[in-house]
Amino acid sequence: QVTGHLDDCTCDVETIDAFNNYRLFPRLNELLGSDYFRYYKVNLKKPCPFWSDSSHCGIRDCAVQPCPSEEVPGGIRSGSYKYSEEANNLAEECEEAKRLGAVDGSLSKETQEAVLQWTRHDDSSDSFCEADDVFSPDAEYVDLLLNPERYTGYKGPDAWKIWNSIYEENCFKPQNVKRPLASGRGDIFNVCLFSGVCVEKRAFYRLISGLHASINIHLSARYLLQDTWSEKRWGPNVTEFQQRFDEVLTRGEGPRRLKNLYFLYLLELRALSKVLPFFERPGFQLYTGSPSRDEEVKTQLLEVLQLAKSFPLHFDENSFFAGNPREAAKLKEEFRLHFKNISKIMDCVGCLKCRLWGKLQTQGLGTVLKILFSENLIEKIPESGLSYEFQLSRQEIVALFNAFGRISTSVRELENFRSILRNMR
Repeated sequence: QVTGHLDDCTCDVETIDAFNNYRLFPRLNELLGSDYFRYYKVNLKKPCPFWSDSSHCGIRDCAVQPCPSEEVPGGIRSGSYKYSEEANNLAEECEEAKRLGAVDGSLSKETQEAVLQWTRHDDSSDSFCEADDVFSPDAEYVDLLLNPERYTGYKGPDAWKIWNSIYEENCFKPQNVKRPLASGRGDIFNVCLFSGVCVEKRAFYRLISGLHASINIHLSARYLLQDTWSEKRWGPNVTEFQQRFDEVLTRGEGPRRLKNLYFLYLLELRALSKVLPFFERPGFQLYTGSPSRDEEVKTQLLEVLQLAKSFPLHFDENSFFAGNPREAAKLKEEFRLHFKNISKIMDCVGCLKCRLWGKLQTQGLGTVLKILFSENLIEKIPESGLSYEFQLSRQEIVALFNAFGRISTSVRELENFRSILRNMR
């Protein structure tokens, strides 16, 4: 049922499907496999700022504390874990959680040296948007290709609490609307009612809803289907997908959730088209220490961005914040504060792998908003020399493209689920 035009847009689902699945997705996927984009620095040890929660597992009542191996230099994520004292009696369950959802941070000696060079290179640049985590002693590099986003066993009340906090506390809605949600209910996407809500606030909700839909598609598409001593097989779980998106099972919400995914795709694609001048500058480097490979990856990057710019039906952000300048400035600040709050909630996610991808995707979306709000600054970027007015750190760049890679993958996976469901009828 997800076809035709999207609300607040001039684009339609079919145009996005054709453009993404056959043109953009293959090139983007290749780019994200390069060394520059596969290593992301993240602090997975920050405490939850909103409630007391010592859980680090995807399984109820299990607490696993990750710790770096003595054999791996500081600043590099370790793949070793040890149990906290209170979890010793749950060792078997914790081992299961580790096997499903633990972060694999093992890096080769060559890569360890390379990421140290990246850090020195970033530290020497005049960046105005450094993520706080980068300078924390607990911030470590992880290889995203070794830690794919997929089903980890993290579900139930703990996972529900995260999404409930995001929607109920950070979603723009009329103050007189109260929608207390019961754990396990399927209507969490309907928490915001839009009577009298302006287009900007409606868009903010749709971005969060689209991100939620995308994550649920990833979990359904890479589900643990078989786990025996001889084989571990991941693949699409149609039942899981239908429970989250089928129109009847979700009381009509499923198709709206998927349309919000397409809305998010359009917004992120628009940001990529807008930021092209920043990356086109001759002096811009994707620094990894290998000049020939760096030049090759930059060429791939520019091809992806130029392809994004060529999309025929871009989202028109000019209607956003176009009213009274004082009110527009106030609304932008509300956006910033709301989104900052959402990013903090990611530190409350119990499953480490889910936390990793949650933090990356929220930083990526935050970078998208930063780009769209900085259009005038981007237009003034000099062709040579440093861009003092607008700057992106390596951290933001890696998050931006990997986050869009997740959205692009979701759109591609939808085509696969459509094919499976057609064959089942």
